[in-house]
Amino acid sequence: MVYLHNSQSHYVDNIKETTKTYYNNALDYIGTPDANSTVGNLLNWASSNNNNDNNNNGNSPAWIPEGNDLETMNELISKLNDPLFQDFESFTDDDYKNIFTDRQILYDDVVKNSQVSEPKVDNLVYKDDDLAGQAKATILSLVRNEDQKEIISAIRQMEDHFNKNFNYPYTFLNDDEFTEEFKEAIKEVVPTDRILQFGRIESEIWDRPSSIDDEKYQQCIEKLDQEEVQYVKKESYHNMCRFYSKNFYKHPLLQDYKYTWRLEPGINFYCDINYDVFQFMELNNKIYGFVLNLYDSPESIRSLWTTTMEFINSNPEYLNSNGAFEWLKDNGQKPNNFNITGGYSTCHFWTNFEITNLEFLRSEPYEKFMDFLDEKGGFYYERWGDAPVRSIALALFADKRRIHWFRDIGYNHAPYTNCPKCPPDSNRCNGNCKPGHFTPWKELNIENCQPVWIKYIMNEEERNLY
Repeated sequence: MVYLHNSQSHYVDNIKETTKTYYNNALDYIGTPDANSTVGNLLNWASSNNNNDNNNNGNSPAWIPEGNDLETMNELISKLNDPLFQDFESFTDDDYKNIFTDRQILYDDVVKNSQVSEPKVDNLVYKDDDLAGQAKATILSLVRNEDQKEIISAIRQMEDHFNKNFNYPYTFLNDDEFTEEFKEAIKEVVPTDRILQFGRIESEIWDRPSSIDDEKYQQCIEKLDQEEVQYVKKESYHNMCRFYSKNFYKHPLLQDYKYTWRLEPGINFYCDINYDVFQFMELNNKIYGFVLNLYDSPESIRSLWTTTMEFINSNPEYLNSNGAFEWLKDNGQKPNNFNITGGYSTCHFWTNFEITNLEFLRSEPYEKFMDFLDEKGGFYYERWGDAPVRSIALALFADKRRIHWFRDIGYNHAPYTNCPKCPPDSNRCNGNCKPGHFTPWKELNIENCQPVWIKYIMNEEERNLY
């Protein structure tokens, strides 16, 4: 366990200057804090002392340090070193079975048995409202030309269930040039007034970097292949994970956007979404939205957590005191995952559906973290995915109250589903999915980490939001 000493607190001297520099984006990242809190005092100071010259950079990092003292940061680091169940060494197989059973009951109570319509907030934006379709947002898809059929199916569902009412643009990215056939096929399935952008990812951004040792890379993927880690021999998959972790939000076509909604080939939407989800994010101060949350393959991210803790021990000022730490440290449902990774539950948001405030990704802690991970080479020497990478960053650096579970959005990416139970008088989902049915295969229910989020991360207000 690593603790901080006074000699490691050099950054404290820079807190006011950093706050002053990034004041414009600070509220967007942390929300409006209590006026008497440390952060509130810093923002009040920044508001009265801010130099206008420092506020013209619209893409400056949306982050300010909390200004936690050494004792607080030691407590936070201690939480990240301790498992959720600290008495696990005395656990029997029955203890683990009971934990899983209790979580299944909780999940069924919240998802299968509780009626869900829309978030119970007073600022939902509907199709005829002035704000409808006005967020700085795009629907984003990273696709290849050969994905044409599957992405068209996804777009049709997106239009039918949501975008026909809000007219948000689409942005398509590819590491190759899109063919005219692909572009024309997309144009045929959306209204003529829908804005479509097609962009190429430059090879220096997409390809395996020269810093990766080829011989070591080949040896590592052979070992991972023997451990049956999926996609490990597909270099394009490694490239994709790295791109979605640290580069996609830097693409020129995304610079004018604040939010992206990721859309992938082969997915299904089951329910109508009658409010503007981007405006929900904006008006309710959310930085990330998800529908599914799973355990990952521990062999693919064997060193990700220990590498993360190396970064945190050197940069404790980036930790959010209201982070989702318990979710990262669960060792009650899949203890082998926790052991293999050296202390990480492997719980992660399934990023094939994610609604993201890009200002979080452009923030200092996220950018520095991505650079650190990239230097370690784990995107190639292992198979670090964008899902665990993004999830760890969110759980460590963001206020967990600003991460939203869209319980009302019926969604499937095989083999997992989020299906809400609609009220009897609602045809919003029209019986298209079975409420609370996470997967067709009973043995895969163990992969569902949502009960951990419900029990340890959500507060009463969030549980009653639907």
